This record gives sequence, structure tokens and C-alpha cells, in this order.
Amino acid sequence: MAATKPEISIFIDYLNAQKKIPHNLLFGQSGYSLDVLITGVGIANTSFELGRRLSGNLYDIAVNAGIAGSFSNSIKLGEVVEVVTEQYGDFGVEEADGSFTDIFSLKLINENEPPFLKTKLINKQPSGISDLKSVRGLTVQKVHGYEKSINSIKKKYPVDIETMEGAAFFQACLTMKIPFVQWRSISNYVTSRDKDAWLMKEAVQNLNRHLISVFDKRLI
Repeated sequence: MAATKPEISIFIDYLNAQKKIPHNLLFGQSGYSLDVLITGVGIANTSFELGRRLSGNLYDIAVNAGIAGSFSNSIKLGEVVEVVTEQYGDFGVEEADGSFTDIFSLKLINENEPPFLKTKLINKQPSGISDLKSVRGLTVQKVHGYEKSINSIKKKYPVDIETMEGAAFFQACLTMKIPFVQWRSISNYVTSRDKDAWLMKEAVQNLNRHLISVFDKRLI
């Protein structure tokens, strides 16, 4: 699964070149099949498309691949990481003083209501496929680009990267009890928004290189 086709287009071209019987992004080879799903950007699109797809199909494993922004300078731009925990970062209310209270603190959802564990969505069985760095993800509807709000969100959530789909993917897979893995390549640091400083091309290339390596070796 990817939010947009350009994020994994190199990988799709690789599958086509291998003549793996492409049909509506369903690829088959002796012993297994691989179904590619492009959901569209964001929580709502991801939830809807995954709900529709998973309700009628059985999968051995689900993979979410895409780019992400990093809160941590210890992660290099272009580096591919494996997300092992997810949280929703802007699911709640803005208070009169401008502060943010999440949905769990409001007691509208119990922090341990399955599939949540202390407000987090946790992959208890990481892939172990490669030596990728394990990171904590935050999923938002509005990507951060203003220094004051960045500092506020970093203070509230001890996370490493930011995406717009990860938690929805985790929640769907945990609810449906499907083994899963999320791989993200870092295109930018979460700072005052400056797209000129992003390494989008390199991030996409590295992500697809990782996908090709994994699937070429039949590790999944």
C-alpha cells in the first residue's frame, strides 16, 4: 500500500519488467501474488480503501511504503526506516488557550481500547527482514511547518517521524489481525517549511531500492 503512485512507481516498473502478469496492479508469480493498493493521501482515504480491500481478501502480510518527515536529526535524509509504533497527532480539540487535548484525554476513547495500548498503535511483530532503524510514527492531517507548533507537538509526543497515513494503516491491520510492516524513507526534516531543502527524489529512489531488494530476494 502507498498513498500515491509516484512513491512506489519504480517498484511497480520493476514488477512489470519481471513480467509478473500485471493486471490492475495485481502481480502473480509461482507460489505467491502481490496486490498493490494506491489509497490516496490521508487518514480518510487510507481507512476507506483499506477497509474495502481487507474486508474481502485474505493476506499473509500488508506493507505500507512511502515517504515521511523526520523530527530527529539522528535520522539521515533519504534513510529508509521501519515504523514500529504509531499515534494520531491531531485527533482531539483545541482549547481556549490554544493548547491541544487529544481524544484519549477527553475520555472519548479509552487509551487501552483495542487496538490501542496506552494511546499507541504498536506492531508487536516487526518484520526483522533487514537492519532498518526502528522509529516511532505520528500521523497527522496537517503536516507541520511552523516552528511554534512543531515545538509544541514534539513536546507532547515522543516520536521520530511524521506521516499522513501510518496510524490508519496500523489500526486497520491490527483490527483485522493481519501481519504488517511500514517502511518510510525520509524526505525532509520537520522544521519551518522549506521544500527546497527536501530530498524527495533521493528518498523515493531509496525506498524503491529497498522494496525491490526485499521482494527480489523473496523475503516476503
